[in-house]
Amino acid sequence: MLMCVLFANSSGNVLLERFHGVPGEERLHWRSFLVKLGTDNLKGARDEESFVASHKSVHITYTVMGEIWIFTVGKDEYDELTLVEVLFSITSSVKDVCKKIPTERVFLDKYGKICLCLDEIVSQGMLEHTDKDRIRRLIRLKPIAES
Repeated sequence: MLMCVLFANSSGNVLLERFHGVPGEERLHWRSFLVKLGTDNLKGARDEESFVASHKSVHITYTVMGEIWIFTVGKDEYDELTLVEVLFSITSSVKDVCKKIPTERVFLDKYGKICLCLDEIVSQGMLEHTDKDRIRRLIRLKPIAES
């Protein structure tokens, strides 16, 4: 299961989060753990450089994209390789929506579309779509196969 997708800024403030199958009392732990992980490892990292970690028998992949940190957390079949694919889908969709590497301001301006993209990529903790063009059509509510 894909347990969490979290976006934060470089100051450690959470901008967007989606938890699946994580009890409410554990979410604060995960927020603070991921922000600390980003603070320790993402300062000075290159854009879209992927990092991998594990914690409490779960896998974590994360990256920096402009001023935005992105984290994915998974367990069981969602190992590091699968999470990197999820992370790549998310970063490519965010860049597509924002038309460039996002600043915090651009990210927040495009918040609604980014949420729609995230809903198409991950549904109830399961990976749904990874193709950027398909995701773009789905968030516009256009049919997949156009006549």
